[in-house]
Amino acid sequence: MIHHDGSALHVPDQAPSLDSEADVYLRTSPGVAQVHVRSVVDGEPRFSEAVAERRGAELWWRATLPVHNPVTPYRFLVDGNWYSAAGLADHEVSDATDFRLVAHPAPPAWIRDATIYQIFPDRFARSPAYAERALPSWAVPCGWDTPVVGRGELTGRQIYGGDLDGIIGRLEHIQSLGADTVYLTPFFPAGSNHRYDASTFDAVDPLLGGDAALARLADALHARGMRLIGDITTNHTGDGHEWFHDPAARDRYYHAPDGGYAAWLGVPSLPKLNWNSTGLRKAFVDPLQRWLEHLDGWRVDVANMTGRHGTDDLTHEVSRLVARAVRDVRPDAMLVAEHAHSAGSDLDLDGWQGTMNYAGFTRPLWTWLRAPDLALPDFLGVPGGVPSRGGDAVMRSMRSAAAGMSWRSWTHSWTALGTHDTPRVRTVVGDPDRVEVAAGLLATLPGVPMVFAGDELGLTGAWGEESRRTMPWHDEPSWHRPTLARYRALLGLRRAHPALRHGGLRLEHADADTVAFWRETAQERILVFARRASGPPVQLPGLDRAVNLYGGAATAPSDGPAFQVWSVDGN
Repeated sequence: MIHHDGSALHVPDQAPSLDSEADVYLRTSPGVAQVHVRSVVDGEPRFSEAVAERRGAELWWRATLPVHNPVTPYRFLVDGNWYSAAGLADHEVSDATDFRLVAHPAPPAWIRDATIYQIFPDRFARSPAYAERALPSWAVPCGWDTPVVGRGELTGRQIYGGDLDGIIGRLEHIQSLGADTVYLTPFFPAGSNHRYDASTFDAVDPLLGGDAALARLADALHARGMRLIGDITTNHTGDGHEWFHDPAARDRYYHAPDGGYAAWLGVPSLPKLNWNSTGLRKAFVDPLQRWLEHLDGWRVDVANMTGRHGTDDLTHEVSRLVARAVRDVRPDAMLVAEHAHSAGSDLDLDGWQGTMNYAGFTRPLWTWLRAPDLALPDFLGVPGGVPSRGGDAVMRSMRSAAAGMSWRSWTHSWTALGTHDTPRVRTVVGDPDRVEVAAGLLATLPGVPMVFAGDELGLTGAWGEESRRTMPWHDEPSWHRPTLARYRALLGLRRAHPALRHGGLRLEHADADTVAFWRETAQERILVFARRASGPPVQLPGLDRAVNLYGGAATAPSDGPAFQVWSVDGN
């Protein structure tokens, strides 16, 4: 056995300051004879010999590292073999998978304890005021039960009338689920129902109730001890944006001499912002800061493309600018970036606190739990559909993604089973019992869990736009009650046990159909077992001194799908 991660059990100082020292611990079986730690200081590797102490049946090796740079990469040399965040290797390995000590300002402590509930405002809930609002010319009014047009000219134009006051009326449901933070997709005026094509960042869309409605929603959430996260596009605006039509702001976009302009993925309605512009940098700070009077942070749309165009690569610069603007007025605010693929190279830079972890959570989980008859045309943009992979491959995928960033960034990233941009988890996995396994892993693996509104009711959808269905508040018989009960129990379990929010992650077992892992702190050890299908028995250690927390079994079940969680005493 050999293990290290960035949790407090192995790195006691979770927020080291510059020009200090930090202890790191590696735990091994007693057969290990010697451990050194290689750290990189000012670009040069240096070695520290680790000292062992025995704890039960394990050796815990301690070394002290200098914290001289904002990010200190380190790895272990264990009896001549390298051990990094990618695992143990008997060959030379790249520095890219080194563990990382991060001395940049730490994210707010509340984020690791949060559970996010994502709302697409137009489809969540109406207030009585919706009927009195005049619609813009582009909008096509729809009854609440009108089917969503998933593809075609009407897709972005259907308006169902959901608004911010409607959300206030459903906060009891959200809180009963175990969520304490609401994330809204954009609320700015725009030319579509998704509102990622903002026409201004200086107002809340009147269709949602305007500025006063956002203030009411924020006040209602804060009165319950909950938080509110907004969504902003740093990569583009809508072609109706006031900046786009202001000659004095022309340099805020990539205009061509022939009158054309750069746009997100070539979509003309989404002109791309040019972060070389000093005027843009100054203008963007105002809405970032202004709305934090009501919001508790931002999710940044298309962060991976922000500042990148041709020979321009300003992404890291923009991330720091945005982060500092946010910290100046709200040092307790969340700032998470959207990346649909590996985000490691854009993190740990005093900018984004984490990412939407599609690469290290959503994608691996889908490949393990996908329905046998799933027929999606692509895999979140990758041609060929969703492949079927075993649990061992899934854990390797997760470890590979985690090795590209610090433990801090990994655990402050959002984990989701699906979002407004993807198929619904119920559609992907099919079997409601597999949904339970997926929700269980959402609640027990590292990261900040995010639930897309309606997943807890068993809603379906085969792609992003089709997944943006209205919430069936008036049709409770359509709710999948067992799924709702499971979400509540599993998210409640996460809230009740600090090890599920702050503990390390240590793999115990993985094969094609099962995975088992530990979440551990100095005070608590939790063993998680997930099975996608029936199969041979799996023997897990410590169950003779365990208390079942979820699932009810005394041993790992052979039948599946199944999900079990135990609290285990001692080592």
